[in-house]
Amino acid sequence: MPEIISSILNPTLSGGLLILKILFIIVALILFGFIIFVLAKTLWLKRMLIWDLVEFFSFRPYGVRKVVKDWAKITARLETGLESEHKLAVIEADSILNDILKRMGFGGETLGERLEKLTAATLPNLEQILGAHKIRNNIVHDPDYRLTLDEARRVLDTYEQALRDLEAF
Repeated sequence: MPEIISSILNPTLSGGLLILKILFIIVALILFGFIIFVLAKTLWLKRMLIWDLVEFFSFRPYGVRKVVKDWAKITARLETGLESEHKLAVIEADSILNDILKRMGFGGETLGERLEKLTAATLPNLEQILGAHKIRNNIVHDPDYRLTLDEARRVLDTYEQALRDLEAF
């Protein structure tokens, strides 16, 4: 071991080591620049930094504004009085809940699979959500399914309560 240290400190090698040190510093700077470039081009930096800043300064989770805006469009569909618009409102509300659960990290291919993994502690009105999701499935799979305005309001109220429980509003 002392021979290795003495050979490294040997004045004849110091010139070669200086060139090697400079080369490693240049390579490290290039790699550091590449890492910064990749982080700037990917969504990771936006998700981790910008979304956190938005949540911090607005005191609301990221994306709440979009959910509120979409929910206003859904409730406006009920005012038309058309059954097709009521059906579309239920389908869109189901889609919003699916997107939120997906963003929260609940696994599964479909909303039905995600709902199976939830408990009443996570979502207090889970039974009502399962019923509302069955109505949505009936709307999608049965073209003759009839949806009244009162039933559509009840289903949307169920979805709205679920979104409030998940703090998406």
